[in-house]
Amino acid sequence: MPPQFELTILMPCLNEAETLAACIKKAKVGIERAGVKGEILIADNGSKDGSIEIAEKLGARVVHVKPKGYGNALRYGIEAALGKWIIMGDSDDSYDFSDINGFVEKLRGGDDLVMGCRLPKGGGTIMPGAMPWKNRWLGNPSLSFLGQLFFRSPAQDFHCGLRAFSKEAYDRMDLKTTGMEFASEMVIVATLKSMRISETPITLHKDGRSRPPHLKPWRDGWRHLRFMLIYSPRWLFLVPGLLLCLTGFILANLTYWVPFKIGSVNFDVGTLMVACMWMIIGVQFVALAFFTKVFAIAEGLLPDDPKFSRIFRIFTLEKGIVAGLIILLLGLGMLVRALWVWKQAGYGSLDYSQNLRRLIPAATLLVISVQTISSSFFMSVLGLKTTSRKPPAPPEAT
Repeated sequence: MPPQFELTILMPCLNEAETLAACIKKAKVGIERAGVKGEILIADNGSKDGSIEIAEKLGARVVHVKPKGYGNALRYGIEAALGKWIIMGDSDDSYDFSDINGFVEKLRGGDDLVMGCRLPKGGGTIMPGAMPWKNRWLGNPSLSFLGQLFFRSPAQDFHCGLRAFSKEAYDRMDLKTTGMEFASEMVIVATLKSMRISETPITLHKDGRSRPPHLKPWRDGWRHLRFMLIYSPRWLFLVPGLLLCLTGFILANLTYWVPFKIGSVNFDVGTLMVACMWMIIGVQFVALAFFTKVFAIAEGLLPDDPKFSRIFRIFTLEKGIVAGLIILLLGLGMLVRALWVWKQAGYGSLDYSQNLRRLIPAATLLVISVQTISSSFFMSVLGLKTTSRKPPAPPEAT
């Protein structure tokens, strides 16, 4: 069915009797000023303070959401929305729903997701007392920076709660989360799917509650960071893995032949052992990055990546096995050499440092060879494509 309204202003609500009326009244003004046919929808997540009665009295439509969680309230509300465009924002009177022209104009221009920007660098304004210092100077800038770094998102205010999107774009996003991560997932998926994302400056006001907010800065900040890392195998596994491999390889080569000294610091066989450990962990991290990427694409959590597909075609199972066997032969060669030196000493005691300098690299190469071969097989298993085995329908009789 075609949308019955141009715009739905959606507000998740849990015991917001103090501020809900002000938000609804401002939303009515915003709809009138924007010149759109719109509705106000309250996604109530179990209020017990009269919020539902307030919303209904003021003419807002209420959808009752039983599953708890910020994401659940928004998901159910979006599904129930009758507008082709949706503006979502908190019902604590921190956002001014009477000033939505910037969102509507960009939606009319064809943008898929329009983010509000509270930050001065994006033209926004944060009123005194509207945002705790740790959110303003630590949490929000850090998470926004990581969102831009990890996903190349154009959003400067990555976690602004006031945003607009089309119902059609939301359906294409196919979001999965039900908690606070819902807001992060929306921006991440829209970015990864190359949707049209823009920003419009807004003003963040001090909320009108007399009680503490539902948001827990440290807990919810960690949840957002954790989610971004899980959605970015490159930064969670690949980059740390490559750095560990590189630094481990350099240190191992420097300490393999003879110990060296920088100032008063000695680098000897202990450094060699740590460097080899870094290499083993690094190889495992790189493998995990590929495993995660293949799984996420297969499950629809991440969109197809042409660059990754090309890498997957180049580094086949057979090439992985060959590379693993070459590393295995090198490790066995070094181990045989160590045994030969031991034999020359009559299988007696050897210089501790020199013996470990021969054995540690040999053992490291053997472990990496097993990692390489087993990872190649596992990657191939993950990359298997399942196809329907249902036989085609017989042709109709003529």
